[in-house]
Amino acid sequence: MNNQRYWINFGLVLLLFALTGWIQGWSLALNILTIGLISAVMALGLNIQWGYAGLFNAGVMGFAAIGAIACVLVSMPWVSDVMQIGLEDLLKNQENQKKSITALQLDLSRRLVAEQQIGLAWVIGAISALVAWLMNRLLRYRVSSGIRIVLVVVVLSIGLILFRGRFDDAIHVIESTGLGDNSKYLGGLGFPIIIAWFVGGGLAALAAWIIGKIALGLRSDYLAIATLGISEIVIALLKNEGWLTRGVLNVTGLPSLVPSVKEFQLAPYNLDLEVSLLMNKLAFLIIVILFLIVFLWLAARALHSPWGRMMRAIRDDEEAASAMGKNVVLRHRQVFIFGSFLLGIGGAMLATLFLQFEPAGYNPLRFTFLIWVMVIVGGSGNNLGSVIGGLLIWFIWIQAEPSAYWVFNFLGDYVFDGEGEAAQILIERAPQMRTLVMGFVLLIVLRYAPRGILPEALQRK
Repeated sequence: MNNQRYWINFGLVLLLFALTGWIQGWSLALNILTIGLISAVMALGLNIQWGYAGLFNAGVMGFAAIGAIACVLVSMPWVSDVMQIGLEDLLKNQENQKKSITALQLDLSRRLVAEQQIGLAWVIGAISALVAWLMNRLLRYRVSSGIRIVLVVVVLSIGLILFRGRFDDAIHVIESTGLGDNSKYLGGLGFPIIIAWFVGGGLAALAAWIIGKIALGLRSDYLAIATLGISEIVIALLKNEGWLTRGVLNVTGLPSLVPSVKEFQLAPYNLDLEVSLLMNKLAFLIIVILFLIVFLWLAARALHSPWGRMMRAIRDDEEAASAMGKNVVLRHRQVFIFGSFLLGIGGAMLATLFLQFEPAGYNPLRFTFLIWVMVIVGGSGNNLGSVIGGLLIWFIWIQAEPSAYWVFNFLGDYVFDGEGEAAQILIERAPQMRTLVMGFVLLIVLRYAPRGILPEALQRK
């Protein structure tokens, strides 16, 4: 019966995408489907945190943004290398541009020194943190806690002064040199984009470990506030640190994971423009599906393992689990890290899909809400529920606005005769219908299917 229910629900959702392709075009349908599956990856990560352990993560987009910035840091080329290539192109016309070439040569040399200074600053910061940690560990049983804290603070303060002394000057140089605005940021390592996905997931997991050390063990509402606040801090830093991300100017030209539309038009493919566009989208969609299948398989193995049963026992009754000798905080930290890893990979997937990193696009309040709705509607605690929730909610989110325009235009033409202030007000309100429709869908699901479309399978004895 459960399998039949799964097939029926997934069939109905896929039918919506098929109708979209038939009516509105297959390119749009593939776009919605791809982003829906990427959202499903992030919903799966949140479901692992909430459905497995009851952890309230309100900072989903912060972890996604960390995964996205990894694509810039790992896969974009060194900007100094780009400047060198640009300088070589200018040298071909040296007679007319001697003055500009001399200035660019100076900029390039300053840029190389600045990049070295940033690397040295991070080394100093890491050494300071390591020394402070070792000092705290080695002196734990030899000196009083007060003296130990003072020594740690002194070491970290000295490290911070040395770090900022190198770091601030280097940032100023990077933001002021380059061949135009597009080179006024740090750049990356030039590695394949697929490596950046795993690095992004790893960085998000590292951030989750740090947050877990601080915030886990708090009540669920406190944890939600902490994760939301940290997410806002991450987004604010990415928006304002131009040397790293170009800020609100965005980093464009990320490497593609699949052949571009232009490459599909050339040998050996030799496809026309429309087919090339579809093949580009379909190739990326297949990769996302493969990753999602692997993540679902790993999540299912974890859920049905002794570890998964222990996590659900902790979720249902923390006090009883603690009384039985289980380290609740440690297990919460583990599941928080695993879920954040998927959130980071989801953010990296989004950046790769659009071939740019846009810090302002990772709106914590709006899109965190969407991912939560996907988990609730799909079914908390059910991995496949996250998939169907991601597909369905993203489809509704995208189609709500154009559907509202169609309905309001119809009402304006046939109810208000296309005239008057009422008809105009209706049309102007169409963009706000997305949030209204989301709220309505959430209310309907909570009323008639409070456990979601595909609820968690409860084992009965």
